[in-house]
Amino acid sequence: MVSILIVDDSNMLRDMLRFALVEGGYPNISEAVDGVEGVNLAKQMHFDLIITDINMPNLDGFGLLKELRSISSYESTPILVLTTERTDEMKQKGKDAGATGWIIKPFIPNQLLRAVNIILNK
Repeated sequence: MVSILIVDDSNMLRDMLRFALVEGGYPNISEAVDGVEGVNLAKQMHFDLIITDINMPNLDGFGLLKELRSISSYESTPILVLTTERTDEMKQKGKDAGATGWIIKPFIPNQLLRAVNIILNK
């Protein structure tokens, strides 16, 4: 079963993502409120996909990407960035840090699921 980690400081957004993913056939979801908690969970469990925000307290999404990519078991794990940031500069910074894809908030559930299905080859 596919295991997904959502990392976002917004309770509402985590709830919306969880709902969309569960409805899309991905019930095995874990959540973290910031990059620090996300890294800690990633070290305790293995995730097949990580979806993260950029702007978070304690450790932002760029820091999370760099930390995860330094862990051998996450070198090639797909990581989707879901953020309000839309500039080419920010997207390039995310790509340089190891992001697999970039989705702009607010997201449309069907488009998110399409991206998740493509990334997970479903």
